[in-house]
Amino acid sequence: MSPRDLLQDPCWHADDLGKALPDSPHAVSVALPRWQDVVAYEEKDPACLKALQAIYPRFGFHPLVAEIAQKAREEHGCADGSAWPYPTAAAAERARFHCQRSEPMAKTTIKTILGLPCLLTDAKGCSAAKAFWQHSGLGASSRQAASALGHEPFPSLQASADAQTLLRRRLAEIYGCDPELVQLHPSGMAALTKALQAITALRPGKPCLQLGFPYVDVLKLPEVVFEGCDLLLTTELNRLALEFDRRQPAAVIVELPSNPMLQCVDLPAVARLAQARGIPVIADDTIGSPLNLDALPHADLVFSSLTKSFAGRGDILAGSLVVSPNSRWREELSGELSTALAPLGDADAIALEQASRDVAQRLPQLNNACQYLAGKLASHPAVTRVHHPGQCANFQALMRPGAGHGCLLSFELWGGIEQAKRVYDALQVCKGPSLGTSFTLVCPYVLLAHYNELSWAESCGVPSHLLRVSVGLEDPDNLWRRFEMAFKA
Repeated sequence: MSPRDLLQDPCWHADDLGKALPDSPHAVSVALPRWQDVVAYEEKDPACLKALQAIYPRFGFHPLVAEIAQKAREEHGCADGSAWPYPTAAAAERARFHCQRSEPMAKTTIKTILGLPCLLTDAKGCSAAKAFWQHSGLGASSRQAASALGHEPFPSLQASADAQTLLRRRLAEIYGCDPELVQLHPSGMAALTKALQAITALRPGKPCLQLGFPYVDVLKLPEVVFEGCDLLLTTELNRLALEFDRRQPAAVIVELPSNPMLQCVDLPAVARLAQARGIPVIADDTIGSPLNLDALPHADLVFSSLTKSFAGRGDILAGSLVVSPNSRWREELSGELSTALAPLGDADAIALEQASRDVAQRLPQLNNACQYLAGKLASHPAVTRVHHPGQCANFQALMRPGAGHGCLLSFELWGGIEQAKRVYDALQVCKGPSLGTSFTLVCPYVLLAHYNELSWAESCGVPSHLLRVSVGLEDPDNLWRRFEMAFKA
């Protein structure tokens, strides 16, 4: 049976709940077609969770990874605790270190199951182990689990090495740097984990400083796993200078642009302020894409989730970390980054190399389609506000010649959350987490990312009724008609 064509036949009906997005054994998104499904998922409703055929890999276990975790629990008498499969002993040991630091009374051990090191914890260690799994992005991938279980063959090591060489060259060409400055990781968050590990070695005992409202785990990772992270929402440069002087953070972290508000700091100015004070800058260009933005001249480290628009398929988890050739810490950072906690998996590298061959042709289509939809939404009477990087001068200042603004927008509706529910339920597009896929994905992002802290998000200017849209390769006019119909529902 052929995989479902989500461009023509999206998962938007109530009975599509839980279907894998895309129709792939390694899908990283899942269909949540109604607002009530999102709430049920966040409330951990058993009926909803039972329906899920996939899940975003850092937020829960892929079914194949869950199978290995279950084997680990059964073999080692861990009925009341938890098991967490990792691709390397180094990653599992780092997870264990976090558990021991967070819960000193917890019992933890590492056992190898089917070739994968698994962190085993008692009940006291479950919460800390889950937090590390989610925030760090270092867990075993579905392809690694499939090979370990014998469902898929182990790939050729030479084929993997060739794929990784091609990927580093491809990314180096995009960034305009030497391939030796490009690292591949199991996810974007794993890339940030390694970046923060290097920064902590250079500037120990200091918290980071996040500028602007960020993607949830970009804030949570340094806050929970490393030395802490303070959030600063101001963009006023004099205030930033004062805060840099007062706090002397380990590093400044910026998103280009932010998720989901799609705003962008004045990166060149921030970099000048930070460099004058000896503070490294870490930039996340996942949403903007390095094909659109040239951030490397202004940041010391740039990380990206290659899962998103670089791969485009929605069934590959991967990340990259690039050291700026202009960084004053280039040699120190390169030394600290010389070994990865977990390399990109062999099968994942091969799949990513194949999927990203057309990224230079695909991304401009996504740019244009998103720009078109943003314009249509902005002129519709049902819409109160559209958030899109095209409105941000700081984003445009970083754009490469002839580039676009990426595939992501967010919008708000008259009528607040009740109208958002009606429109969301009626939209005839795929609905679920993640972004950058070739098919359009819509989600009530704030509910998915901040369900237990909605008031805090609102206080930061991020409303819970906001709808986030990752625009795909559907015919733009046809896609707009689907939105028009939903507004009339």
